[in-house]
Amino acid sequence: MSLFGLGSRNQRTFRPKKNAPSGSKGAQLQAHIDATLGSGNLREAVRLPPGEDINEWLAVNTVDFFNQVNILYDTLTEFCTPSNCPTMTAGSKYEYRWADGVNIKKPIEVSAPKYVEYLMDWIESQLDEEKIFPQRLGAPFPPNFQDVVKTIFKRLFRVYAHIYHSHFQKIVSLKEEAHLNTCFKHFVLFTCEFRLIDKGELAPLHDLVESIL
Repeated sequence: MSLFGLGSRNQRTFRPKKNAPSGSKGAQLQAHIDATLGSGNLREAVRLPPGEDINEWLAVNTVDFFNQVNILYDTLTEFCTPSNCPTMTAGSKYEYRWADGVNIKKPIEVSAPKYVEYLMDWIESQLDEEKIFPQRLGAPFPPNFQDVVKTIFKRLFRVYAHIYHSHFQKIVSLKEEAHLNTCFKHFVLFTCEFRLIDKGELAPLHDLVESIL
């Protein structure tokens, strides 16, 4: 986290991480993630630890990846503006429109920063919904939990796709490309391990994804 200098953060875009209650399964899994990531072996770090519940593992990692993408995107907010990025694109072939199925049912065209703002607000509302992401140990996950997780990961991928296509030179000038590449590699390995994103959705970064796998 110190890579990015906490002082310069825009409070609107940076959201504090939701920590698992101490002593809970979530905290244990978080410790496992931190330990395995520290080893530098990302393929090992994404695997479901022996004997653990897959939904618990997906839940803790979803919060983690949400935080990672938030911090990465936050370093670009002064460059990713409505005038620089009037639509949410990943190169010339891919444009993403926003709909959440509740407040906005028909997909609308919005600027990239507005898309990311809508997306992060939407993900945060999912994470805060006790019926979807239970905070109590042993509380049941809903039957559609993995579908919700897949939608979150699919949409987080779009932020990576936009960053790589529209802001990579800026990332390089900020000397953040190694960190971006490591975060994205971790993200891709996790989504592939649990088949969270359809192959077609990965097309905007196909070559990069293939090189990671």
